[in-house]
Amino acid sequence: MDAAPNQVFFPSNLQELFSAWSRFPDAVPYAGGTGIIRDQEKRVPVLPRNIIALDNLEDLRRITRTERYLEIGAAVRLSEILNLGKIVPEILTKTLEGIAGPALRNLATIGGNICYRPSRLDTSAPLAALDAHYELRTADSARWISASRFSSLPGPPALEPQELLTRIRIPLEQWNYSIYRKFTSPGNNEAGKVIVFILKNQKNILTDLRVVYSGTIILQDRNSETLLIGKRLPLEKKEAQNFLENWKHYLQAMANAALKQRNAPGKPQIDLLKAQILNFISNIITGIAD
Repeated sequence: MDAAPNQVFFPSNLQELFSAWSRFPDAVPYAGGTGIIRDQEKRVPVLPRNIIALDNLEDLRRITRTERYLEIGAAVRLSEILNLGKIVPEILTKTLEGIAGPALRNLATIGGNICYRPSRLDTSAPLAALDAHYELRTADSARWISASRFSSLPGPPALEPQELLTRIRIPLEQWNYSIYRKFTSPGNNEAGKVIVFILKNQKNILTDLRVVYSGTIILQDRNSETLLIGKRLPLEKKEAQNFLENWKHYLQAMANAALKQRNAPGKPQIDLLKAQILNFISNIITGIAD
């Protein structure tokens, strides 16, 4: 018997999408397609047997803004977000500008970047730092989940079977200072590996700060952040040193847990990553200290 042919569905609304998905549970949502072909080395990439194209779903291409939030549909291209200009939080803009080149940003979507299964791609770090939330929908229900929780555990993102990311909601708060860095290693083209730092202050009082790393998992030490809230800027050297020491202990605990996992990176790779993160934090935190 001949194998079933490949099929591509073009739903015009979410009802049609979930109807096709229920009939073909192996179908893969497809927007920019960069995640599907990312790790393939063949001249002609191999596509999934069944595809649900998202191009015609206006709900997933919509961008809205209120006084408190910026809401972005999951199928919005990265370049379209950059074209919004100053309404996009600075740390997200910096991260998007660091993703490949204009050609790829014209294809890749924000939803695809968030939902890439093998790793946490670049936008995971700034969206977690900004307290963004994601709307996830099935045929029968919708729920909201924080960006940090969505990407917090090792393994694929927190999507249930036949559940679709539809919207990203980003709070429009004023952060006074933001820094982004993308780590690279010789001979290693691993996706993601982004760290961000954002800070908010009022009358030289530190009112909030976030340090978030995204790679195979999300790393954020909220206990260390809480200890600095309410401190006067510039920080005292002892306060900055304590923050760095807390991150050292946090990273060591995470490294010990990672080394116990099956298929975990080797100790040299983990030690390099720890050194990169601590060097970034040290440079930043000493820069806002006496």
